[in-house]
Amino acid sequence: MRKAITHLKTSDPVLASIIERVGPYRMTYREPGFATLVRSIVFQQLNGRAATKIFDRLVEAAGGQLTPEALLKMSDAQYRKAGMSPQKLRYLRDLAARTSSGEIDFAKLPELSDIEVIEHLTRVTGVGPWTAQMFLMFALRRTNIMPVNDLGIQIAIRRHYRKRKLPKPKHILKLAKNWAPYCSVACWYLWRSMDGQIEL
Repeated sequence: MRKAITHLKTSDPVLASIIERVGPYRMTYREPGFATLVRSIVFQQLNGRAATKIFDRLVEAAGGQLTPEALLKMSDAQYRKAGMSPQKLRYLRDLAARTSSGEIDFAKLPELSDIEVIEHLTRVTGVGPWTAQMFLMFALRRTNIMPVNDLGIQIAIRRHYRKRKLPKPKHILKLAKNWAPYCSVACWYLWRSMDGQIEL
């Protein structure tokens, strides 16, 4: 990781100052499996505390372990009691069914390219490119992922690079050329630089 930090510091003076201020790189990783993608779906468009409570209730309703079979056996009432919306219930059942049938194969994801992983996971209803990119970063530990549509990244770039408006994806990709092949690390620092300050 020292190589990545050195590269980012030397290639981008703005990011260098962010790295100095934020401190050591401490990415929190998760297992690259079914339960992690379930968690990502549960957390969509919710604040962390509320999502954590719902996720914990879902795990309990599933019998303590999130498996495709356990989620497929759960009734609508059990999902509702856990706090799941009808929309997310549909997403989770689709993920469980596709995983159970073998269409979604978490075991083979480490062998796939970043683009192939995104194509594989976005077959699931409710899993878009952003969710797949988060899986690449936080579960598969890919170092060069650039989620250009992430609002936190856009806000951080607008503030630190003194943009008048939120940057467009093409402008972010142009900036990120300096960060490659460590865009994931740059993103982590941009997120941390805005802890408690993200606002529109």
